[in-house]
Amino acid sequence: MKTFPMEPIEKASIGELRALQLERLKWSLKHAYENVAHYRKKFDAAGVKPGDLKALEDLEKFPFTAKGDLRETYPFGMFAVPMDQVVRLHASSGTTGKPTVVGYTAKDIDTWTHCMARSIRAAGARPGDKVHVAYGYGLFTGGLGAHYGSERLGLVTIPLSGGMTERQVQLITDFKPEIIMVTPSYMLAIADEMEKQGIDPKSGSLRIGIFGAEPWTNELRKQIEERLSLDAIDIYGLSEVMGPGVAQECIETKDGLTIWEDHFYPEIIDPVSGQVLPEGAQGELVFTSLTKEALPVIRYRTRDLTRLLPGTARTMRRMEKITGRSDDMMIIRGVNVFPTQIEELILKQPELSPHYVLELTKDGPMDHMTVLVEIQPGSQDRGSAERLAHNIKSYVGVTADVKIVPISTIERSIGKAKRVIDKRKA
Repeated sequence: MKTFPMEPIEKASIGELRALQLERLKWSLKHAYENVAHYRKKFDAAGVKPGDLKALEDLEKFPFTAKGDLRETYPFGMFAVPMDQVVRLHASSGTTGKPTVVGYTAKDIDTWTHCMARSIRAAGARPGDKVHVAYGYGLFTGGLGAHYGSERLGLVTIPLSGGMTERQVQLITDFKPEIIMVTPSYMLAIADEMEKQGIDPKSGSLRIGIFGAEPWTNELRKQIEERLSLDAIDIYGLSEVMGPGVAQECIETKDGLTIWEDHFYPEIIDPVSGQVLPEGAQGELVFTSLTKEALPVIRYRTRDLTRLLPGTARTMRRMEKITGRSDDMMIIRGVNVFPTQIEELILKQPELSPHYVLELTKDGPMDHMTVLVEIQPGSQDRGSAERLAHNIKSYVGVTADVKIVPISTIERSIGKAKRVIDKRKA
């Protein structure tokens, strides 16, 4: 069967890759310093100049960039090219403040498209495959990123976007795509709708699911693979760094996400001290763009928690599956809790559904967590709540109330799932 060949850089020696990174990193620092007043001010305040970078390790001397920098310079203050060179704008939802706005030159769009095509190929795409894109289109980067990458690879692209779940099922049934690109939580909603229509999710054409845009556990991967009889592959990205396609799991190993290091230089830092941690240590992921023109990012703090690992399927380093975000962390009675920890325990009980929500309230001066989770269709609640509450206390270290709720009680996501409802401030 025909397959797509790898690019030489994916199998280059580590020495060749590091030399390319150093050359591109010098350019990116100079480009940011000379063309963005905000970067120039931050570099000067830290007492560093682009010329101070002689080796990759020297990047530690440079200041971090955070989402607050983009909000402070809203909307276009971080752009490094004049507006007549910008061909595309994307933006975050801005639910917690001003949206973060990102711009792209024509070359940036080409780079992004290339990284997405490389990602889809690494996920196992073959010539002639049909790709059902159920990521949202518009200001969210997911849909258009997937779309352009699929087309660049020469695949049949089905631009459905999110929502219209009944129609998603109809077109999956009628068009018989081999690949679906969607958030894992919305994949569950599509599978629910298939069963509602009397369709066995295992019986369809889907061979590969490329899932991203939200943290998801290996337990959820196992459940999706068993339920839909496909390979569930992880993709990573964020709009500030480029969009989806910054890192991609390779189907031949499925052992973490290969970072496309010829375009994005990764570091892992201690989220509190900002100290760079050695390879293999758990911490916060930081990226520096190496080739972006319109919006270079220097040491951008993603808030995503993971660790760096040596390359396997490719020369480039891998990052472990995202376990959560430092800003998604809940502190319940002094204990750090991530939604993915609760999800993992839910999915270990086969009678429980992966549809859940965590409600945070106050019990007098104390924090209190209630887990609302659905029972699987056809299953019976025989001590499920008590068992889950016991496991949360044993493995996570917090006391939680668990409420088993009827099927379809939890709101279904058509994009990123909302797992936490914090009522404590109210």
